[in-house]
Amino acid sequence: MRISQPLLRSVPVAAAAALALGVAAGPAGAGPGISVATSGSTVSVTTSACSAVDGDWGTASLFGGDRPDLGPGRQVPLRGTSVSQSAAWRGVTPGTYTVVVVCAHYLTAGSQSVVVPEPPARTSPAASAPPRGVAGGLGGDTGGHGTAAYAVGGALAAAALAALGGVLRRRPKPYRL
Repeated sequence: MRISQPLLRSVPVAAAAALALGVAAGPAGAGPGISVATSGSTVSVTTSACSAVDGDWGTASLFGGDRPDLGPGRQVPLRGTSVSQSAAWRGVTPGTYTVVVVCAHYLTAGSQSVVVPEPPARTSPAASAPPRGVAGGLGGDTGGHGTAAYAVGGALAAAALAALGGVLRRRPKPYRL
């Protein structure tokens, strides 16, 4: 049996049409054998629907976000075994994406939408607490104070003692009978 040239030329066209249908279908076109997950800025896909053709399992493509085309790094080959195949993209910017898996025999294993969230805002511990708190209780922090602070504190303590002495001296004496 001889395969004609037009048939061989139509296989890539059929694969492109299947890929376009998979992207248009969105989440409703998700196959039972495709699973997409995110972890930080990494998107990964796992499937068990593909079989190897000459050592090639197929490709996984990431559509959407800031670049809807298949730019460099957006289409990666599937790697794995006959039980499970997977692919991953690292450094994906936040946004909504569609992952499409096309097996080596040009059949779409499935497509699924995924949202890469914004990274959580980082807060430094110093922003939540004052840089130098008050040391309460007995003792306290004596670091970072200059001689002027000690002199003013000593003068205030001396003035308080002098005022206390004056008040006690002017108290009337009790009458004796």
